[in-house]
Amino acid sequence: MLSPVSFKSQEICEDPQFIVDGANRTDICQGTLGDCWLLAAIACLTLNEKLLYRVIPPDQSFTENYAGIFHFQFWRYGEWIDVVVDDRIPTCNNQLVFTKSFRKNEFWSALLEKAYAKLNGSYEALKGGNTLEAMEDFTGGVTEFFELSEAPADLFTIMRKALERGSLMGSSIDVSSRTDHGLVRGHAYSIIGLEEVQQKFSKDSRIRLIRLRNPWGIVLWKGPWSAKSDQWSTISTADRENLKKQTVETSEFWMSFDEFKKTFTKLEMCNLTPDGLQGDERMTWTVSVNEGRWVRGSSAGGCRNFPDTFWTNPQYRLQLYEEDDDPEDGQVACTVVVALMQKGRRMQRHKGAKFLTVGFSIYKVVIPVFKNDPIGTFSKNQHLQKDFFLYTASTAKCKSYINLREVTERFRLPPGEYAIIPTTFEPHEEGEFILRLHSEDRARANKEIEHDGIRGEKRKKPKRKLLQAEEETEEEKKFRAIYKQIAGEDMEICANELKTIMKNVLSKRKDEIKTEGFSLETCRSMIALMDTDGSGKLNFQEFKHLWKKIKAWQLIFKQYDQNKSCSISSFEMRNAVNDAGFHLNKQLYDIIAMRYADEHLNIDFDSYICCFVRLEGMFRAFNAFDKDGDGIIKLNVLEASCFVYFSGLRWRFVFHLFKT
Repeated sequence: MLSPVSFKSQEICEDPQFIVDGANRTDICQGTLGDCWLLAAIACLTLNEKLLYRVIPPDQSFTENYAGIFHFQFWRYGEWIDVVVDDRIPTCNNQLVFTKSFRKNEFWSALLEKAYAKLNGSYEALKGGNTLEAMEDFTGGVTEFFELSEAPADLFTIMRKALERGSLMGSSIDVSSRTDHGLVRGHAYSIIGLEEVQQKFSKDSRIRLIRLRNPWGIVLWKGPWSAKSDQWSTISTADRENLKKQTVETSEFWMSFDEFKKTFTKLEMCNLTPDGLQGDERMTWTVSVNEGRWVRGSSAGGCRNFPDTFWTNPQYRLQLYEEDDDPEDGQVACTVVVALMQKGRRMQRHKGAKFLTVGFSIYKVVIPVFKNDPIGTFSKNQHLQKDFFLYTASTAKCKSYINLREVTERFRLPPGEYAIIPTTFEPHEEGEFILRLHSEDRARANKEIEHDGIRGEKRKKPKRKLLQAEEETEEEKKFRAIYKQIAGEDMEICANELKTIMKNVLSKRKDEIKTEGFSLETCRSMIALMDTDGSGKLNFQEFKHLWKKIKAWQLIFKQYDQNKSCSISSFEMRNAVNDAGFHLNKQLYDIIAMRYADEHLNIDFDSYICCFVRLEGMFRAFNAFDKDGDGIIKLNVLEASCFVYFSGLRWRFVFHLFKT
């Protein structure tokens, strides 16, 4: 097989045209690229001229103001972006290799395919896909997905009303399904229209028909209601002529709606607004978009099947206060459409990325009556903890977890406050997402509670009695001798000497955590934290304060190190940080997991203490600059350098601290 070569349109034919007699579905014929899902969406797009020319600005040509480039617009994760391509198109033997029009000199469909390939990284990235993806990128609409074997009884009505409102629809047959009469498994078809006609021989008998299109440009359907089938004789001549003239090309065909439901596997629908979803009502909708990500070891907690980590997933607040007008069932409720979309997976396909299996749950949030209620309290910026989900059932959730780019569900919920938890099915799977919430104007939706606070802050906490003792314990007397032996007459130690002392002291505590001591990096951070006089060393008094802090943090560590492995999971680290009195935002939790967890998502005792030392230094340094106590500081370059040095942080920590 010859390799394709890119040629400019003028080199392919003498009189290239961008659009000839309007852009319509007859201009879309699939080539050798397996992107029938994209072409099915383009065919649907041509049925709505307003949408079509939003994606394909029509005032472009190969003659007037021609500059060798063409513009296309796509909706991408909440905004419309402009994609510019030149007019060099892959060919073989001077014939277009990929999408083409039946007119040899018409190029809008080929250039649109090229622009979409650029949007996703390459032509290769377009091999295999879901029609919904392209439909969303052409409209920014709200999607629905139906397994036809489980379709609602009123599916025909739902589809007909959606088409009337300009919705785009496609359908496909799983590769594992059995097909007859020439339909192709693993192939996507466009849904063009629906009709219901009277049969001649029975006044009470009506037949429902669906019109589909094959992006290949040819039709292989040979079953009932195909072009030459006997079924056409069962309806009136007027109906027959009306239906047949709607199939303007050989790639389109009619079949009975019942046959369609039995033969096809999936129905994909993209509504321009949530009005096109299952309800009859028309509403004015507001849309809010929230960006987020799942980070391995920190916020990729998996679904409810994993209670130890589920609570660490991103969390978003949903506030519904006013009910719908004229509810159909008489129940007081608010309508909301939740759409969870994965970002960038197709573009990363060459790196082995696939769509994650994703879904979401919604929880009603009620402030407990009793102070010690096991579900805990819920405040404006509080991340719901593990116990909440152990004792609380979800109010609503998506029908199933699925490996599509977007999962969408429509709910009618009683007024109140809710938390939406978007998750992957398995824990530890990383990815970015956007969460779109569609609600009526009168409903207030989506205050984010994805992280615990707007800024990191340290909660004031009563000191333990253990830390209030002024007299030296027997233990302190014993390691005073060790300290003096290593420090010498000046009783001050550097990082290397601190490392030696810590190793000796910890080795004598046989009932405590088994560890060989701390790394030199951790010891340097300890000195940065406790060195109050700026000498770069610790005196014995400073060391005593350090040791008290380490013992307190050690008690917390032991609570989570149940198996005595001298390590805790990165998810448990979130609770340990909270127990120590540090109140952090999501970015800092993610950084802690990435910085300190090993390949098994565990944090050993040395890394644990190093993290706590740096957090303590961070808040101490912040408070030193926060003169008026309002929680806001302004730093010049020199002050920022001092802040980084004395807090023992790296620039990445500081950036994320102040970014939020």
